[in-house]
Amino acid sequence: MGNSFGARYRFTIFGQSHAPAIGVTIEGLPAGFTPDMEALQAFLDRRAPGKGRYSTTRKEADAPEFVSGLVDGHTCGAPVTAIIRNTNARSGDYENLFRVPRPGHADFSAAVKYGRNRDVAGGGQFSGRLTAPLCIAGGLALQLLAEEGISVSARILSIGGQTEPDAIQGTLEAAKQAGDSVGGVIECVAEGVPAGLGEPMFGGVENRIAQAVFAIPAVKGVEFGAGFGASAMRGSENNDPFYFDDYGVVRTRTNHHGGALGGITSGMPIVFRAAFKPTPSIAIEQDSVDLDAHENVKLSVQGRHDPCIVLRAAPCVEAAAAAAIYDLLLEGRY
Repeated sequence: MGNSFGARYRFTIFGQSHAPAIGVTIEGLPAGFTPDMEALQAFLDRRAPGKGRYSTTRKEADAPEFVSGLVDGHTCGAPVTAIIRNTNARSGDYENLFRVPRPGHADFSAAVKYGRNRDVAGGGQFSGRLTAPLCIAGGLALQLLAEEGISVSARILSIGGQTEPDAIQGTLEAAKQAGDSVGGVIECVAEGVPAGLGEPMFGGVENRIAQAVFAIPAVKGVEFGAGFGASAMRGSENNDPFYFDDYGVVRTRTNHHGGALGGITSGMPIVFRAAFKPTPSIAIEQDSVDLDAHENVKLSVQGRHDPCIVLRAAPCVEAAAAAAIYDLLLEGRY
C-alpha cells in the first residue's frame, strides 16, 4: 500500500488535509517504551504551520492524541495509533479545483486516477499536511535511536540558490511580495549508525532512506555523500581511504560515500541532501485547463500557502531518515 512504509518498524499514514483528523498507526515499537511526549511535541512544533512571516497563515496546534497502543504512558506491544485533529481548514478556497487543476500540484493526476471521487480540499491526501503524522512516526524513532547512541539532524543548506542569511531573507521577501515562491536544499546527517546495516541491490540504506524522504510531497531529488559532484571527480579523489582509529575501528579519511558502500552502512556518518521544489501554490496567474469545458483557462491560486516549504521541512527530513534507519536497525537484529 502506498501509505505504508517499513518492514520491522512499519507505519501507515492516513487522512486528508481538511479531513476531521490525520494520523498514523505504527507497528514495531518495543513494549515498555515510554515516549517523551514533551520532546515529541517540540519536534512537531518545528514543522507546524502558522509561525513566522514566510509560513502559511493556517494555524494548527498539531497536538497528537494517542488512541491505542499506550497503557499508563508506555507501549504495550499493540500497534500505536495517534491522530492530529484538523481545526483550521477552509475548504471553500478549493471548490474550483474539480474543474481547473493547479500547475505543479497533483490535481490533474489525481483527477485521472480517482475521478470526481477525489478530495481536492487542501490537496487532500497529497498535501504537505500529511507530513505531521510522518513526524510522529519519525519523532518516536528519533527517541529510540537516541537510546542506541544514534542522532539524526537536518539543516537548511540553501534557499532559492542562496546560502547566506541576508541573501536568503531577500530572496524570500522578493518571492512573497511577487506572489511567487522558492525552493531549496536540506542536508541531513545521521551519526552513530553502526556498520553493516542494509542489503545490496534494492534493500540498500540509500534506497530505504530515499523512499521515505520522497514521501515528503515537495522533494524532487536526493543525493548521498558527494552525490552528483562525484561524477566530476576522478576515482583517486572520490575514493575514501580506510584507516584504524585509536580504538581499532575502521574509518575513512573522507566521506564522499556518505556512509554507505554497496548499500550497506560503513560506520561513517550517513550524509544526504534533499532538493525541494518551490511551493506550487502561487498567486501569479498561470495557464491551466477546464476539465469539464475542455477549454484552456487562466488560474490564480487562492488560499493560504507557504512561499517556501523548506523553512518547515527539516524535521520532516529528520523524521523520514530516522524511521528508515530504525527500521534497518531492527532488521539487522533479526
